[in-house]
Amino acid sequence: MRTTHTLGLLGLALLTACGQQPAPAASAPAAAADAARNIATVAEAFVTPMTPADNIDSPASWTTPDGQRWLIATAKATDKLVVYDGQTGTHLRDVGSTGTGLGQFVRPNGIAVVDDLVLIVERDNHRVQVLRLPDFAPLGVFAADDLRKPYGLWVNKREGGYDVYVTDSYDAGEDAQGNDVLPPLAELDKRVRRYAMTVQGDKAQGTLVSSIGDTSEAGALRVVESIWGDPANDRLLIAEEDETYASEFKVYTLAGRFTGTTFGRDAFKAQAEGVMLRTCDKDGWWITTEQGKQRSVFHLFDRRTFKHVGAFQGNTVANTDGIWLDPHASPRFPDGVLYAVHDDQGVVAFDWASVARQLSLPLECAP
Repeated sequence: MRTTHTLGLLGLALLTACGQQPAPAASAPAAAADAARNIATVAEAFVTPMTPADNIDSPASWTTPDGQRWLIATAKATDKLVVYDGQTGTHLRDVGSTGTGLGQFVRPNGIAVVDDLVLIVERDNHRVQVLRLPDFAPLGVFAADDLRKPYGLWVNKREGGYDVYVTDSYDAGEDAQGNDVLPPLAELDKRVRRYAMTVQGDKAQGTLVSSIGDTSEAGALRVVESIWGDPANDRLLIAEEDETYASEFKVYTLAGRFTGTTFGRDAFKAQAEGVMLRTCDKDGWWITTEQGKQRSVFHLFDRRTFKHVGAFQGNTVANTDGIWLDPHASPRFPDGVLYAVHDDQGVVAFDWASVARQLSLPLECAP
């Protein structure tokens, strides 16, 4: 997401009156800037067909009952899902059309797959839609009464249902130049919405549980899209995409409390974007995205300490929005695969074994 924001007049007046300048949050350990630019190169395993008219945003994957791997991506401009072969990148089919009905979309953005469900955030329909695989049968929509400008989501499976966290990057209008105006800090308390989702038969329902958003200078979520969680460590990571403030990740609890920790500010030289967690027994790595226009850089941070442990780029992939890690073995990718959107036009794949080899990461661990 590339959005230009200006500070709301009220927020600017308050800062001026108090004589304050935005202060950086307390950062978790991260590599120094020079060390963070030690970037390995990992060749893409494949690049899907490029379709500029689609404006591809985010990918997710699913393994069919007969063992096929589907790579499913949202197409913002053409209001559909694009389905590729997750082993080769070959285009398989398109799903959906423009509209407000079930099975239709208006600017689909974030996507997640859990069990046999695919959830899609529709920015301009202000909702989350749930489909069942493999038929992409629509099961329902929710959140339209709450969301204003939603972008990304993370789904946490729990006993009896799912918790769905949705980022909402609403604005306070536009300035004279047509730039979005960032709301004052006091109004950023609903940057993430948490829903309890249940699926019974052919119907999915979501109920609002809480609204999340710290309103302090350090913890406020100014521009948001990408989000992912780590239930084992009670952590919710949210990308801060307001480059006029910082490109970094803020760490919240699953209940929605800002922990006081941020990381990545020293590593990122462009907008912070997609985030996923690769587990390794009780350890692992946060995979994060630096959305460079000429080349995307993927930074890995320690799961527990957030220490920067390495970075890599591809030969081609650039301007990446969403990413999706599939840790499960497949014929082409026996150690898993990382999918990343390429320049709004398609998706690339990285063999996780190649990433691990370049960054000296262990493969002998459970995903």
